[in-house]
Amino acid sequence: MSHFAKVENGVVTQVIVIEQDVLATGHWGDPVSWVQTSYNTQGGVHSQGGTPLRKNFAGIGYTYDSGRDAFIPPKPFASWLLNETTCQWGAPTPMPVVEGKLFAWDEPTTSWVEVVTA
Repeated sequence: MSHFAKVENGVVTQVIVIEQDVLATGHWGDPVSWVQTSYNTQGGVHSQGGTPLRKNFAGIGYTYDSGRDAFIPPKPFASWLLNETTCQWGAPTPMPVVEGKLFAWDEPTTSWVEVVTA
């Protein structure tokens, strides 16, 4: 079985598990609107060592960019930038790595802030 994402106006609206020949019957709508995706692909890497498919496993709300042949997740913050290699979003500055501390992105200040836990 394979995974296919229904793409409407460039946006994923549904993801199903189905055989390609069954999808081709048209029972689920125009077969052209379905694009194969792989749950083993994340950030352009196949987790089982296989060939990655379309940069990321599609999810509802993802964009399908036919030029890149990639599924791109929704942008989490206005200031974040798209990594062209992975087709994933990243903060404009790297998250600090401090042993024993947690950080969260603060969009109003476009910076990482320490998360203080009780």
